[in-house]
Amino acid sequence: MKLISKLLGTLLIVIISISLFSCESNFKEIQNFNKVSFFPASEVENMRGQYIDSGRVKAILVSPKMLDYSNVKYPFTEFPKGIHLTIFDKDNNKNTVIADYAIRYTKTDLIDLQGNVVITTHDGKKLNSDQLYYDQKNEWFFTEGKYKASTDSENFTRGIGVDFDTKMTKVKATDSYAESVKNKD
Repeated sequence: MKLISKLLGTLLIVIISISLFSCESNFKEIQNFNKVSFFPASEVENMRGQYIDSGRVKAILVSPKMLDYSNVKYPFTEFPKGIHLTIFDKDNNKNTVIADYAIRYTKTDLIDLQGNVVITTHDGKKLNSDQLYYDQKNEWFFTEGKYKASTDSENFTRGIGVDFDTKMTKVKATDSYAESVKNKD
């Protein structure tokens, strides 16, 4: 009787162990089944695009790689290797936006710029940040992150959190302080 009881106990342990291992395998398969994978509708290498309005070039976008995800529920365009955007104002002055990575959300017209973001205006204003958002509808930049802005080579402002218009004339800084290169000596 004791021997049968031990055998049944051992057999029960073996059956439970086999069941657990097989369930773990199925569980991993179920997890993988629920993962959403999608692929870009198109992919462009070494892209150079121009936006022309009324016969005049208004912007030039250059990027080593562009991925178009217009085939997903919430479409977006990704620039995983960064962008170099040149924007021309109505007087044909050249302004630039550079970032290591960018993503444009089609439905909201919001652009997320990340990594070494630098905006330079034709009149020498410059803004550096690790991340910056651009609202295309309202022509407005903003970040809750750190930034450094300058109007010339000697004076600049640092802070956390800023938003401003495309000409950098209307600026709202959350937490900032001014510095001067001359005052550092």
